Amino acid sequence: MKNDIYIIGVGLHKFGRTPDKTGLEQAKSAVNKALKDSKLKWQDLDFAVGGSQDAGNADSLINKMGATGLPFINVFNGCATGGSAMITGMNSILAGQGSLGLIVGFDKHDPGAFRVDLDKWDLPQWYGDMGFALTTQFFATKINRYMHDHNISESSLVRVAMKAFKNGNLNENAWRTKILSYDDIKSSIMINHPLTKYMFCSPSEGAAALIICNEEVANRYPSNQKIKIKACSFKSRREGTFEVFQPSYQPHMVNTVTKDAALDAFNKANISPEEIDIAQIQDTESGAEIMHMAELGLCEDGEQEQLLANNETHINGKLPINTDGGCLANGEPVGASGLRQIIENVIQLRGQAGKRQTKNPRLALSQVYGAPGISCVSILEKVQ
Repeated sequence: MKNDIYIIGVGLHKFGRTPDKTGLEQAKSAVNKALKDSKLKWQDLDFAVGGSQDAGNADSLINKMGATGLPFINVFNGCATGGSAMITGMNSILAGQGSLGLIVGFDKHDPGAFRVDLDKWDLPQWYGDMGFALTTQFFATKINRYMHDHNISESSLVRVAMKAFKNGNLNENAWRTKILSYDDIKSSIMINHPLTKYMFCSPSEGAAALIICNEEVANRYPSNQKIKIKACSFKSRREGTFEVFQPSYQPHMVNTVTKDAALDAFNKANISPEEIDIAQIQDTESGAEIMHMAELGLCEDGEQEQLLANNETHINGKLPINTDGGCLANGEPVGASGLRQIIENVIQLRGQAGKRQTKNPRLALSQVYGAPGISCVSILEKVQ
């Protein structure tokens, strides 16, 4: 189709802690890798889109890459910034802004939990007084209810984390690469019940970059280089869902923001969830991965218990999830996290993932989730 958009280059700066580099320097590294991967130069780009929370303005990259007059749009949507950058770049191509674009996200957070400004998020004082502005408590409250409603055990939370660190051990760009046992995770410090220390990700550093293009440019590249963006859907929450920084919850059930984004993405791609071969899912903590599996339609509520017990979400399982270790092993630099997921799917679809390579995937899904109840779901397809 004339409006098809492709990824032809990817670049990643190692996640974790890099004290000798600023966030912008890490972004420059990721951009140069993406340009090298696509055999392009900075001057070849028609536009750029980027985002960061704590590491500087994304458009300041022009000071490091070159002042060429390039249109550079800054975006920010919390932990879903990578998704908003992606869809903004796609829309730029569709609107005729150009045929070649850069998508970049990066961050460099201080150690410890994120500090929340209640006024900035339009939250009442009681929300902070009750502890919900501390996201560890919010996510623990949410997964507690889900576990009660759908018979999910604490063992499933442990298994999600075990898988993450096992996969992280195979990823040279991951932060936490030490394999942890069931007992290591279960017996670690309780943060907010039922979530222990090793069931949470941590704010970190890192950068990720993509080069996207229209079909005319993509036709210059071999099929094993380009990956088709089959669908991308970006949604905000509905009234009544219990999302991060949402100060109310209704007793009646409505679609979560992730479910809305997934339904829209599958409709645009004209495929069903059963056709997905591999998925990268937001795992701010172990419970998030469990809930998002069902919200994305990859299983029914409650089926996660058996899928995890049978290792079906492992690299060699029926539906590999978070094959690079996810947020648990990589940490979460919020500007880069969603693009990291996209890059992992590109590498998997190209067959370049080495020891963590899954078996001949054709369709790959990624889902990023952030405050205040924002979700982006993308579906990529291998070009045959």
